[in-house]
Amino acid sequence: MNEHTRIVGGPRTAVVVGAGIVGLSTAWFLQDHGVDVTVVDRDDVAAGASWGNAGWLSPGLAIPLNEPSVLKYGLRTLLDPKAPLHVPFTPDLGLWRFLTQFAAHCTWGSWERAARANLPFNAECLAAFDTLTSAGVTAPTTSAPITALFETPKQATGLLKELQRINASGGHITYRGLEGDELRELAPQASGRITAGVQLEGQRYVDPGAFVHALADAVRRRGGVIQTGFEVTAIRSHRQSVTLESRSGEEISGDVGVVATGAWLDRLARSKGVRVPVRAGRGYSFTVPTDRPVPNPVYLPNVRVACTPYRNALRVAGTMEFQGPDAPLEKARIEAIVSSARTLLDGVHWEKRTDEWVGPRPVTPDGKPLIGATTAPNLYVAGGHGMWGYTQGPITGRLLAEQIVTGKQPEALRAVDPLR
Repeated sequence: MNEHTRIVGGPRTAVVVGAGIVGLSTAWFLQDHGVDVTVVDRDDVAAGASWGNAGWLSPGLAIPLNEPSVLKYGLRTLLDPKAPLHVPFTPDLGLWRFLTQFAAHCTWGSWERAARANLPFNAECLAAFDTLTSAGVTAPTTSAPITALFETPKQATGLLKELQRINASGGHITYRGLEGDELRELAPQASGRITAGVQLEGQRYVDPGAFVHALADAVRRRGGVIQTGFEVTAIRSHRQSVTLESRSGEEISGDVGVVATGAWLDRLARSKGVRVPVRAGRGYSFTVPTDRPVPNPVYLPNVRVACTPYRNALRVAGTMEFQGPDAPLEKARIEAIVSSARTLLDGVHWEKRTDEWVGPRPVTPDGKPLIGATTAPNLYVAGGHGMWGYTQGPITGRLLAEQIVTGKQPEALRAVDPLR
């Protein structure tokens, strides 16, 4: 705890719901302002989307999902269980309302607003990770380009146009085209079907589960308490405090509260004035051995598959499945990822895969996260980052902690106000 940084009149204690990358980052940065924190989670540290994702810290690819082409693609493949974007048939009217809202935001105007809202987070996200690792979070981040692979140069035009639009909106993404021997050298796993690539510089990756656990350890070393198995069923806000009530009836209070429960955000935030819905866009992953080391992350945009060096093997992640956050893993989705990527990568032992996993990423219909104060006194939310919660988690925590302790909304949080 850094007592000298405490803001006079600011909160002295905080309770944070959610022990993923966003919740723990918020807790850590609150501690940096001298606030005592307690973090609770119904399961465990990194039990949601923070464990099995691709682990990319990729400001260059943190692109809003609500691009018009996604709507066209989604309408063609909506009910196809093998497609990267999949919605199982369901009578869930709330999900269909959400998808209708999402479709309404699949316009270039809405996409550009989301892109601009995300720019401050992408610009500062790596610096926020550096703050954590330089101050005691022991898990490393690895600097490496990300190489996107395509079967034809024409297929690369979609990604190139997206990158150009991001830069035109104020971004600063450095990228270049690859072909021939240079492509083979930078992406030795690329199969003979791959003839073109796009390399994004200035990116990084981590072992996502290891990093979140190291962050949790750092929070504990600074005096924070992390209580797992605490399922919050009710939040009561008072003039000067917030109380969490668990399913078992246990209560924990703090001067302020933060809800950072990812795809479950609606359950606690909806009654606190947060009207923008959050739904689970579930991603799948698994680990496979390879014939030789994979030097850098690889992206297969046409099949929406991300591959990352992971513990001397390869973590393969993909798909966007709109289903309940607690629904069981669907083996068919794993098989669909394998089927789509098998012919594009060589030297990968797909049948020897381990660590099969599904995690719910919190998606909003307008492509912008929800970060800031609710209508309930002293209660804040942080979530809805879609596929980029890991990349943007620490910078979210830093900005929200600043708002909580000063009472002033940082400029970067205006466009992502949860009461919009």
